[in-house]
This record gives sequence, structure tokens and C-alpha cells, in this order.
Amino acid sequence: MVKKNSLFVCQNCGATYPKWQGKCDACGEWNSIVEELAQTDGFSKINRKKEGKIIDFVPLKGTSQTYSRMLTGIKEIDRVTGGGLVPGSVILVGGDPGIGKSTLLLQVCAGLASSEERDSCYYISGEEAIDQVRIRANRLGLAESPVNLASATDVRNIITTLEKTNAKVVIIDSIQTMYLDEVESTPGSVGQVRACAYELIKAAKRKGFVLFLVGHVTKQGEIAGPRVLEHMVDTVLYFEGERGHHFRILRAVKNRYGATDEIGVFEMQDKGLVEVENPSALFLAERQGNVSGSCVFAGIEGSRPLLVEIQALVSPSGYSTPKRAVVGWDSNRLSMILAVLEARCGINFSSHDVYLNIAGGLKISEPAADLAVAMAVISSLTKKPLPADMVMFGEIGLSGEIRAVNQANLRLKEAQKLGFVSAIVPPVYGKDKKEKGLKNYELSCYEIGNVQRLTTWFN
Repeated sequence: MVKKNSLFVCQNCGATYPKWQGKCDACGEWNSIVEELAQTDGFSKINRKKEGKIIDFVPLKGTSQTYSRMLTGIKEIDRVTGGGLVPGSVILVGGDPGIGKSTLLLQVCAGLASSEERDSCYYISGEEAIDQVRIRANRLGLAESPVNLASATDVRNIITTLEKTNAKVVIIDSIQTMYLDEVESTPGSVGQVRACAYELIKAAKRKGFVLFLVGHVTKQGEIAGPRVLEHMVDTVLYFEGERGHHFRILRAVKNRYGATDEIGVFEMQDKGLVEVENPSALFLAERQGNVSGSCVFAGIEGSRPLLVEIQALVSPSGYSTPKRAVVGWDSNRLSMILAVLEARCGINFSSHDVYLNIAGGLKISEPAADLAVAMAVISSLTKKPLPADMVMFGEIGLSGEIRAVNQANLRLKEAQKLGFVSAIVPPVYGKDKKEKGLKNYELSCYEIGNVQRLTTWFN
């Protein structure tokens, strides 16, 4: 007879406890521990009396099977996934509620269904009824696409149905709504998400179809459920964007078949998500010249050069502790830049509030933006604008030096393409530029060795 025990499992990280408690010691989340029934029968224990089979080892060098990628027809999706979809791969897509995950995947499914043979693309929704999905398809102009649509939540029924089809692409929206009868917990719990994902991934590998799993996110911005879910899949994509902006960023944080940190840029319109081929021009479209506190940063996202506007506002503070507000960048890194400017340049920010914003709703994480942030802050403090046709990039060290960054050539090529005529670069790149004969650039590169020389631009 099956013996059942009660366990208390954190729905945020999957940690287990013998009794209920208010706070999870593993992840620090409050009120996330829920009681679940755990089976302690023979399925959860290893039978020590049964001998295992001997596995075969092969040399590292050998012939491997090559896969022909499937093109979705959306270039930004193909870029993020590494050149197309690999048959048998599993892709996990996460994002905030209402950001456009279902809209994007419905467009992908419709595009693939139109290019592949009929009865090859399946969209299974566990959150919406069929009529609700049809309303979205009519709004997007995709009602005539040969997509096989269903509303189901039982994983056993889904797998049994897919076994009898010639599916090439399957979309599950979302994994938190799926359930298995063998797991005695509610849909969306850690046990259900882990078990459902495991069964669906096995079916995708066995049948060779591309599986998209839509995942909900927590308030910290991470995909809800057990952390092992991201390890089980082949690719993890995050759909980012601010509700007040019409730009959407699809970012790859894990990809077994391509480069990570690659991004795809979309624009939300009435007819759905439209890919943006030149995001730099779009992010700089509303930029105003001759305004203090504005600076253009030449960045790199994956393999794509991207020019964005960094805006800073420095104003006298009316509080004993000045405010530091940052949107789209690391607030701790801004504090470090301000500390370096105070210690190395003698610029006092202790009586000023500092506000920093990355225009367009984009989030930047690379340290190459240090120089642009510093110049924007000093420009706002001195109320002297920077040249409108200038870009800059460089990392600032704690000793005040400007360090070189990678892929400087791509950054300058993108700036030249958009009509910029000058750039501030680290001194190491300036020397390489002269030695390697890169003077064919029309950009006049001003080398800055340390942050003390930054103030000379505003005297």
C-alpha cells in the first residue's frame, strides 16, 4: 500500500521543510511554503537489489548528427535562438503578465504553420478558452493560418494526442496550468511544474518536435517554479519591456544551440508585435540635441551593436540623505561612479539628488556604459550639454582609469552608420586604432585616460 507523507514545499525555489513556516530559509520569500503530499513508495526510492546496465562510452571525436534549423519567418526570433529552431529542442519563455508572450508565440506558430506542411503546428492553451485565442488571432490578422488549436491542461491527454500526430512545433501556454494525476498537488505547485515539464520534454525529445513552454514570473522577475526547470530546457528566453513603452526586448539567457545574451527588438502595435530591424535608430528617434544630461552610449547586446540615450538629472536635494533613482541600469554601479567622481575629480554630489534613465525602456548591464553615465551626470551638474554628434563607451575603474571594452569596432561602425562624427573611447583602443590602420573611420576618437580629464570638457 502506498504510504503518503505531508511535506511543506516553497513554491518559489522548491525547498522542502518538515513543517510550515512563514519564511523560506533558502530564498528568503515570505508566505510561499505550501503543504503537499509526497509519495514514499517504490517509485521514489532506488531498488538496490536490481542491478543496472553497463553504459557504453565512445571517443570524444566522431561523427554527429547535423540538424537543419527551422526558420520562423521572424528574423528577431531566429537571431535570438541562434539562427532558427532546432528540432527536438525545448524553449522556455518567461515575462511579466501582459507583456506579450502569448501574442508573440501565436505569431510564431502562425508563421511556421504557413511555411511548413499542414497539421504541423499545435497551440495548446491552459489559460484561455478557444474563443479567447480566436479573438486574439482575428485582431492580429492570423485567423486564416492553419494552426491546430486546443484548450487542455491534462498532460497525459496532451502527450497521447501528440504521439498520433506529425507535430513539428508545440506551444504550451502555460506550464503552470498543466497537471498530472500522479502528482497530488494543485496545478502551478513546484511538484506539478517539475513533473509536467519532465513528461513534455521527454515527448519532445522522443518525437523530435520543437516545444515552447510559457512560464510565469515572480515579483523578482524570475520564472516561477523550481529552479531546475531552467536547467531542464535547452533555451531560456525572457520577454522584457516597460508597460509605458511600446518596445519589447526578447533576451536569451541560456541557449545550448547558440550564443547567450542575444536580443531581439519588437515594437507593440495594434496588429501585434512588429520586429525592429534597426533598433538604434528607433531608440534615438525622440532624442533632443543641446540638452544637458543627455549622452549617447554605443553598447553591445549579444552580437548586435546598439546605440541608446542615457539621461541624467542632478538637482539640489532638500533632504539630509540625497536620492539616487535609476531606471534601466544597476543602481549600485551608479553609486560607484559617483564615488569615483567625488574621490578622483573632486565633484561633490552629497547635496544633490541624482536621477538616471535609459531612454526607451531598455535595460543595460554591461560596464562599458560607465563612461557615458559619468559624462551625462557631469553634464547635468554643470548644465553644459555634450555635442549632439558624439558617442562614447568605456569602463571606469575605482582608481579613476578608463578601461577598454570588447568589440569597439562594431560600436564605432554602428555610430558611423547613424551619422555620428566623434567618439570618446578608452586610450587602449585609440592606440590600436592608429596601429591597425583603422583611420578609415570618419569618427574622430578622443582618448580619455582617466576620469580627471572628464571635467575638461565642461570648463
